[in-house]
Amino acid sequence: MKICVLPGDGIGPEITQEALRVLRALDLPFETEEAPVGGAGYRAAGHPLPEATLKLAQQSDAILFGAVGDFSLDNLPRELRPEQAILGLRKAFNLFANFRPALVYPELVHASTLRPEIVAGLDLLIIRELTGDIYFGQPRGIRTLESGVREGFDTMRYSEPEITRVAHVAFQAARKRSKRLCSVDKANVLETMQLWREVMIKVGEEYPDIELSHIYVDNAAMQLLKNPKQFDVMVTGNMFGDILSDEASMLTGSIGLLPSASLNEHNFGLYEPIHGSAPDIAGKGVANPLATILSAAMMLRFSFGLNDAALRIENAVKKVLSQGYRTADIAEAGLATIGTKAMGDAVLAAL
Repeated sequence: MKICVLPGDGIGPEITQEALRVLRALDLPFETEEAPVGGAGYRAAGHPLPEATLKLAQQSDAILFGAVGDFSLDNLPRELRPEQAILGLRKAFNLFANFRPALVYPELVHASTLRPEIVAGLDLLIIRELTGDIYFGQPRGIRTLESGVREGFDTMRYSEPEITRVAHVAFQAARKRSKRLCSVDKANVLETMQLWREVMIKVGEEYPDIELSHIYVDNAAMQLLKNPKQFDVMVTGNMFGDILSDEASMLTGSIGLLPSASLNEHNFGLYEPIHGSAPDIAGKGVANPLATILSAAMMLRFSFGLNDAALRIENAVKKVLSQGYRTADIAEAGLATIGTKAMGDAVLAAL
C-alpha cells in the first residue's frame, strides 16, 4: 500500500505528522512519500498542484492530505492560489463522493454551542457531491456589460449521471446505518435541483428498504440547529454540502474533530480534516490532530478495506477523550490543555 502524503500549509505538516505516527504504530505493510501542495507547492514549483505532486498521487493507492491556505498568496491569480490544489485533485481523480461524519462524543457534549440535550448522541453522515455544481459549472467569469457595469457569473449545473452515481453512494451508505436518507435540495426555485430531486426519487426505487425524505436547504440549515438528531444520512450537492457540513461540524464543538473522505468509483480516496490551514496557530504546536488521525482511519477503511485497523484508531481516540485529554479547541474554560504532539502521544498510548 502506497500513501501519498500532502501536508500542505499552516498546521498541515504538524497534524499530518501525528496521523503518520499513528499509522506506523499499527505495523501495517505500507510506504509513504511526501510532496508539496498548496502554498508550499507554489513556493516549490510555481503551482499549487505541481506536476511531480500529481504524478506521485497517481502512483499511489490513497492520499493523506493536511490543509492548504496561505494568506500571503491571496493576491495571486485565482488559478495559482493554494486552494486550487484541492480542486485540482478532486478533478484529476474524479473524487465525486465526499463523506463527512459528525459525531458528538459523550465527553465533549459541553463543547457544542447548543444545549447538551440537543446534540448528545448525535451521529450524522453528510454525503456531498464534489465534482459538479456551481464550483465547476461553465460558463463562469467576470465581464463588463455594454453599460460599463461589471458582472460576475457562475453556472449551477448537474447532469443526470452525476446525480445518479452520488445517489447510489448515499443509498448504500444509508443501508449500512439506520436506512434513512434525507436529500437536500432547492427544487422549489432551481431547475438544477428539480432534476436532483427527480433523480433521487428514481434511484430510490432501487432501494425499497431505505426511507427517502427531501428537505429544502434553507430548512435543512435551520433543522440542523433545531433538531439535528432527526437526520442520519444526508446527501446534497457541492455548494449546499460545503455549507451544511461546516455547520454540522460546530454541532460537535470543534471543526478540529471532523475527518472526511473524498472517493471515486474505484474507492481511491483523498482523506483530510475538514478544517483549514489555521495560519494563526501554525508552528505553535497547539493544533488538534484528531481530525487528521480519524481521516487516516477512514483511509484504512474505505481505500484498503482494513476495518479492524480503522476501529483500533477510532477506539483509541474515544479512549483519549474519555481520559480527559484536550487540545485548546475542545477544552472547557480554565482546564489544562495539551498540544499537538502530546495528543498524538496519548493516542499512541491508547493504541
